[in-house]
Amino acid sequence: MSQYLKTCQHWVFDMDGTLTIAVHDFLYIRRTLEIPDHADILGHLASLPELESQQKHAWLIEHERQLALNSEPAPGAIELVRYLHEQGRDLAILTRNAHELAHLTLQAIDLLEYFEDEFIFGREQAIPKPHPDGLLKIAQKWQVTPQNMTMVGDFSMDLKTAKAAGSYAVQVNTPNSLWPELTDFHATDCHQLLTALTNTN
Repeated sequence: MSQYLKTCQHWVFDMDGTLTIAVHDFLYIRRTLEIPDHADILGHLASLPELESQQKHAWLIEHERQLALNSEPAPGAIELVRYLHEQGRDLAILTRNAHELAHLTLQAIDLLEYFEDEFIFGREQAIPKPHPDGLLKIAQKWQVTPQNMTMVGDFSMDLKTAKAAGSYAVQVNTPNSLWPELTDFHATDCHQLLTALTNTN
């Protein structure tokens, strides 16, 4: 366990699949919106003619809204966030989801009170991951260097974002470290990460 994590003051969390149980069916989304298999969903929609892009974005928002309203917390997520809050750590969200839906999701899993609105970054507030724009903007708001921040996520996109910004990368909610070249610390879930943080050995 890195001593860095035990003392890190600034924590940024991915949301879907990290603080929540992953429910997005990206294959279904791609099929419905006619998005090629290997294309980035948000990038592809942005590249479409304006009217088509708007229509497909509207469908995506409504689809994601239903997922947000029915979100469930990932194992250990509530305990981890509460612990960090009680320790006085700074907390932020960086998600590819819409800002409005991030609010709904955090409310559904009883974590909204731990994140100030200005530190909930959705796809409207920053260039979507894996671009480091969101982490760099959060670092600027906190007036710290990205090297003093930890990014927690469940997918390679989160870890690539951390690496691009120079932040510490924590992978959670995978049985093994799936992207060791991008990962500074791996935990099978948020419970294990919390145990590592509170372990005095």
